Amino acid sequence: MPTPWPRRAFLLTTGTSALSLATPTTPPAAARDTATTAAVEATADADAFAALRAKWRTLILGEGFSPTAEPFQTRLAQLGADARQLRDTMAPATGSLWPDASYADPEPDTDQESFGYSANLVTSCTRLATMAGAYSQQGTGLTGDSTLKSAIVTGLDHLYTQVYNERQARFGNWWSWQIGAPQALLDTCVLMYDALSAERLSHYCAAVDHFVPDSAVAQYTGTSTGANRVDLCRVLALRGVVGANAAKVALARDALSPVFPYVTSGDGLYVDGSFIQHTTVPYTGSYGSVLLGGLGLLFALLDGSPWEVTDSGKQIVFDAVEKAWAPFLYNGLVMDCVAGRAISRGIAASDAKKAQADDHLRGHPILASIALLGQGASAAENARWRGLVKGWMRRDYYSPPLSDPQLSLTHLARLKAVEDDTAVTPVPEPTGHRLFTNMARATHRRPGWAAAVSMADARITYYETGNGENLRGWHTGSGMLAWWGDSYANGQYSDAFWPTVDPYRLPGTTASRKVLADGAGGDWGAARPDVSWVGGASDGQRAVLGQHLKGLQSTLSARKAWFCLDDTIVCLGAGINCADGTVVESTVENRNLGPSGRSPFQVDGVTKPTTTPWSQTLTGARWAHIGGHGGYVFPGGAAVRARREQRTGKWSDINKGGATTPLTRTYLTLHVDHGTDPTDAAYAYMLLPGASAARTAERAGASGWLRILANSGARQGISVPSLGFTGVAFWSGGTAGALTVSAACVVLVSERPDGTAVVCVSDPTRAARAGLTVTWDRPVAAVTAKPATVTSAGTGAALKLTFADLGPTKGATQKITVRLG
Repeated sequence: MPTPWPRRAFLLTTGTSALSLATPTTPPAAARDTATTAAVEATADADAFAALRAKWRTLILGEGFSPTAEPFQTRLAQLGADARQLRDTMAPATGSLWPDASYADPEPDTDQESFGYSANLVTSCTRLATMAGAYSQQGTGLTGDSTLKSAIVTGLDHLYTQVYNERQARFGNWWSWQIGAPQALLDTCVLMYDALSAERLSHYCAAVDHFVPDSAVAQYTGTSTGANRVDLCRVLALRGVVGANAAKVALARDALSPVFPYVTSGDGLYVDGSFIQHTTVPYTGSYGSVLLGGLGLLFALLDGSPWEVTDSGKQIVFDAVEKAWAPFLYNGLVMDCVAGRAISRGIAASDAKKAQADDHLRGHPILASIALLGQGASAAENARWRGLVKGWMRRDYYSPPLSDPQLSLTHLARLKAVEDDTAVTPVPEPTGHRLFTNMARATHRRPGWAAAVSMADARITYYETGNGENLRGWHTGSGMLAWWGDSYANGQYSDAFWPTVDPYRLPGTTASRKVLADGAGGDWGAARPDVSWVGGASDGQRAVLGQHLKGLQSTLSARKAWFCLDDTIVCLGAGINCADGTVVESTVENRNLGPSGRSPFQVDGVTKPTTTPWSQTLTGARWAHIGGHGGYVFPGGAAVRARREQRTGKWSDINKGGATTPLTRTYLTLHVDHGTDPTDAAYAYMLLPGASAARTAERAGASGWLRILANSGARQGISVPSLGFTGVAFWSGGTAGALTVSAACVVLVSERPDGTAVVCVSDPTRAARAGLTVTWDRPVAAVTAKPATVTSAGTGAALKLTFADLGPTKGATQKITVRLG
């Protein structure tokens, strides 16, 4: 049965006055036919908008769960309690709706203070949306409550009259006015639609039109790209749904199209799986999460409607689930190296519940978004993604998603549906290496563990700060090597790591101890090193990575290389120079051992104290082991400084909106002290995640297992004969072992038991350079597969490859398969 067309929808759509509706006339026959056709079309449109409102209610309230079953019963009761508290404390006054959230900016502009006032507008709108959710959901204790309904309507009117209206000039953060506030406002309008008059809806729509005009999506640039563009399209779509405006919904759909194609610079998805926001920031785990979730919602909302998204480019988004997002998800967490300034959002000062955000809690919404997105993908994609999601959920022992206190009810319902679906088999974590050349990131996965390397170059920022967030993330792009175990250490960076860790001693980094100011380098990823040689080559399982490091606001320069192998990552550093007048350190490890920090530690078989504070210079150390974590091998022995210490910090130290409660964690740190103003310093070590002490000692004793071919500012390379592996980062042309190159590049060789070998070559500088030659002094019978850029290949004696141009590949790996002679 067709849904009756609400009178207010007709008024909003046509602008016809009530008087004209109440004064019928008798038109001629032709006019009656035209009027009948228009009425039928209008009714069809009304039915479509009513269907969209109903669908959006389902999308934001959830479905398929019992309000009397856990975990939903408790969560619904909490929602009701929250809404009751908000209703009882709401006190409409000049400049505020709640006393603790004033939006009356005495000096409206775009400084940090004004950002706070505009954020309070979003807070006010979000609180009304929370109240509307409690009114609309079953089992909250306030379902359909008349006093709650009255409070919501009063609140909406107050905000419209005072601040969010078509006469107000925006101040503070643009996001508050164009995304944060209108999304919450329009969600509330959908949930409370039957309680709102046509006049009220008209006012709210006019306010949204003022702050989010059609021109907001006229150009794909500035603040209208990537995740921001998707958020703006959500606002336009819901404004169209609430106001029964087909043109707005169509605009929202069409404005999504620029998001889909791969980009070659700036914001968006890249062919290699990279995702960039704010021009220079790897953001798969934060803005990327918003983009994925927003697209999933809009695809689902418009599916089957007259405004369905039919752009074939949306397949790129489906492909990105496993190309872009899955590589950074591990046991339910999303890696911090692609979360930007979100890593500093732990406990907010304004959060009475003191719930801590972390890598797991950022990962869980992505799992739910993948489950939602699957509903619009192919049956095969949907089935596989549900298997991936169930696998991540099952393995998240540290922070089970279904117990996530910050996960929305809708996300919770989607994940519970996957968990309860007996037809879904959990997909295990994959093994392999992924190199994201367009955002200077790499992930390496092996049975039992996973790792990630974060770098920076002329295109990718050292770190992002802004809005007073991530004030001390200075060295996160200086070669940070993060890693997790399959059933251990999944809370390594979750347990108050960021406010308590020494920011100058992030694991894997080389850094000057020169004191940096909070937010050094500027907001929004402004600071980038003037270097181009950052990247590597991979055969899909192993990899060679390299970073030409230049310090942030420092004279530090270094060459760093990582060789990602089967059970280890070999780390080399060379050409370390600095003239800051301060000490330079390379941090081998900085493990967060939690509040107690009693994990055993031994060096060359000698157990060290577990008391704090403790420190020692380990002279000639060959290996070290941290119980419950893994091992470290120092080829040929090394002077390493070790320390076990308790460090205290506050979230407010790194985020101006953070909680001020002191937190203390115990750290075990291993670092190489290069001294003050070092010249041509170096280091070498192996990381063995999850290895036992016995396994670590065995590797240290196998003197022939690893051969360091070179470790200088000109080239860094190793070979592992037992693996048939040779890898070299050539910072310039030259020879290392059996490899000779004519110019800067990376070469990786994997010899296989079947008598073939794969030679992988890339140019991390991304220079448009022709004529690069790579010679491998190894008899080769034939070249069985080669890319188009290889113009010649010598066979019979030494293999010689000549590349016409590696530049257009943008640092991607070229693979050549040969048959050994």
